[in-house]
Amino acid sequence: MATTIELDVTGMTCDHCVRSVTNALKDVPGVADAVVSLEDKKATVTADEVDVAKLIEAVEEEGYAATVR
Repeated sequence: MATTIELDVTGMTCDHCVRSVTNALKDVPGVADAVVSLEDKKATVTADEVDVAKLIEAVEEEGYAATVR
């Protein structure tokens, strides 16, 4: 069953940042969808059995910071 996880994402300044974070999150195994908002500085991830630490790591590898909301 899919669950929704919200992350606060800091360091994003433009649409390119949003695309980078979105793609990084979608590449994590188990992630069905990821919606990233520059305005709200958050990511909403829909996933089946995903390790939250892997989501945070994916965001950090792109050069941004993330914490569970």
